[in-house]
Amino acid sequence: MTSPRAPRRAPRLVTAAMAAGVMLAGLVLPAPALAADPTPSPSPSATSAVPTGTTVFTLSPVANGIVNPGDALSVSVSIQNGTEAELAPATVTLSLGRTPLADRDDLGDWLDGSSAELALEPIGTDTIAAVEPGGFQVRGITVAADDPALAGLAPGVYPLAASYPDAVGTVTSTSAMIVPPTGATDVGIGVVVPITAGPLSDGLLTAEQLAELTAPDGDLTNQLDGVTGTAAILAVDPAVPASIRVLGTSAPESALEWLSRLETIQNSRFALQFGDADVTAQLQAGLPRPLQPTSFTAYMSSSNFATPTPTPTPATSAPTPTPTAAPSDAPTTAPTPQPDSALPSTDELLVVGPATRQGAYWPADGTADEQIISRLADIATDDGTAPVTLIPSATTDAGSDGRTVSAHGRVGSGEVLVYDSDISAALDDASQQEEPWLRGAPLTTATAYLAFAAAETNGPLLVTVGRGEGRSRVELGAAISAAFSAPDVTPRTIATVAAGEAFDLELTGVESSPERADAASALVADESDLARFATILDQPPLLTGPERADILQLLGVAWIGDATWPTVLSDHRAATAGTLDSVALLPTSPSDLYGSSAALRFWVRNDLPYPVNLVLYTSRDNLRLDVQGETPIVATPQSNTRVEVPVQARVGRGDVTLTLQLRSPAFVAIGEPESVEINVYADWEAVGIAALAVVIGILLLFGIARTVLRIRRRRKGMATTPPPGAAEATDAGEERVSSTPDGDEP
Repeated sequence: MTSPRAPRRAPRLVTAAMAAGVMLAGLVLPAPALAADPTPSPSPSATSAVPTGTTVFTLSPVANGIVNPGDALSVSVSIQNGTEAELAPATVTLSLGRTPLADRDDLGDWLDGSSAELALEPIGTDTIAAVEPGGFQVRGITVAADDPALAGLAPGVYPLAASYPDAVGTVTSTSAMIVPPTGATDVGIGVVVPITAGPLSDGLLTAEQLAELTAPDGDLTNQLDGVTGTAAILAVDPAVPASIRVLGTSAPESALEWLSRLETIQNSRFALQFGDADVTAQLQAGLPRPLQPTSFTAYMSSSNFATPTPTPTPATSAPTPTPTAAPSDAPTTAPTPQPDSALPSTDELLVVGPATRQGAYWPADGTADEQIISRLADIATDDGTAPVTLIPSATTDAGSDGRTVSAHGRVGSGEVLVYDSDISAALDDASQQEEPWLRGAPLTTATAYLAFAAAETNGPLLVTVGRGEGRSRVELGAAISAAFSAPDVTPRTIATVAAGEAFDLELTGVESSPERADAASALVADESDLARFATILDQPPLLTGPERADILQLLGVAWIGDATWPTVLSDHRAATAGTLDSVALLPTSPSDLYGSSAALRFWVRNDLPYPVNLVLYTSRDNLRLDVQGETPIVATPQSNTRVEVPVQARVGRGDVTLTLQLRSPAFVAIGEPESVEINVYADWEAVGIAALAVVIGILLLFGIARTVLRIRRRRKGMATTPPPGAAEATDAGEERVSSTPDGDEP
């Protein structure tokens, strides 16, 4: 990242029309080494990337352009050929101006070719051989210490140029030569070096990523190697040590060794936001303060933090007890995992090492305005240290005018640490140049600006090497060394830089990104939805912890300018939406209900790797059916769980619509509601049969009663009326009696 002024203050080359681009960088090379092999053979594979169809001509002074009285001036000149045609041999002329540049503004104009033509004197020549397509040639030119061109030069920064003629005109590359003053008072300087893992979309680095980054040639190893033995101020992304610590004993050995080195070196340091998240975007999204990680429980396993139970030492003929030997009667057992309460806390995981300065914020270059600085200044620190915000000098009135700005300042109600944009941009360029014969150009630019800054400042200076990635230990070390080895400077820690007098500053040219603020706002809104959804878990941090870590990584400053960031952001939001849809009712279909009571069956889908706690709320649209309103559920991980809801049919027949809604124990709706049609067939058949049986029974009873009564009446009538013929028999008898002789009865 470079500040808004950086394009003007970065290393510049003046070339003819055929030279479409220039890549500047270099490593401090001793003059004898350069003389020993002044003309390396062409090697297209070693050539830095050059725009196709162009050539690049670079002047790189040796020793960062510093020439003390009595020293020789050594430079390298190189031509890189990005065309398909061979470049003809060229005679290069080295020229020096004997009048020093007046100030850093004149230096900038000279380097970018916008200054008036200066009076230069040729001081050396050499011939560069033909350059094949895709190749390069490097030559060294040395001006002896006793050369009249170097005699009598007063301290200052002098214009230096190399040029050669071609068919179109003259191709020129500009640089500078620095003659340091004698007896000047040293100025304190702090050099900020980020320790980061680059752009990430996941909350923490995996074991595989850590193994790669902490390998002997890994980026994290190179960063630590580059700062070891220097007084650099480390800006450490706490996501890096946290990624190692959460793995416990399963962390790669190289990562554990790297972490031990980080904790051992005594460089002053401060913690970046987790993932080097952009604080400006977060505050502009409406957050009251920058986000912090919440939990890393989801990343840790108790088995990786197990404490083995001591085992007894086998008995020998001559046992030798040691202070750590187990008692002779101690049982031999396997390692026992610690309870979860013994896992490291979030604060323990995020520690970045000793001598950490609290409350230091480093927003993306050129994005922090007065409001952002004031809001950051209101965030209290645990130790009472006043918060400070790191800003580039190009966003201050003085810095934008080409003047030097001392490190400690005040903008409104907030304190700031101002890093020099011109010096930092040049150091950033140098730290990303692989070729030593190119690296000298930006290192000389940084040293020249630093010479003016040391003479003009009224307090300590602060510079950075940028937030570049993929830098080797040599490239990074050369940039740090150039800052600390510049004339008249002495290293300072962040605490001493921030302890100086603070000067009032005005800001200008601050440009923030609405796109990133909108992205932060959308991510926070998604996180709120996920936090409500996570109430279905016994441990909600299993979901909310990784989500917060992912958000901070996605807002990392390293993503700025990366064309893939919108896609990565979209993928993450889609994944969050997928998580919110991971628990739901499976679609239901209409069903029939026979009988007075039954249990309706539904299914809950749980795609999460954790069991979830739910309550199924069921409501009806009419009174034909009684239904259980709340049914607790524990849905098993990554499976479908059956749910039975008891219902009771009332007397009646028809359709009933049931509305089903899953909710968490905190009454948060989970998934969309489902509706199911139930066709109710109440027990009309049984009722009808019973009614018919009653009617038949009544009819039978009525018939029986009627028959009985009829019989009784008949019998009663027969008892009171003589049967037919009985009267005739009586009369005949009487006649027989009356006809007996003598009138006697028979």
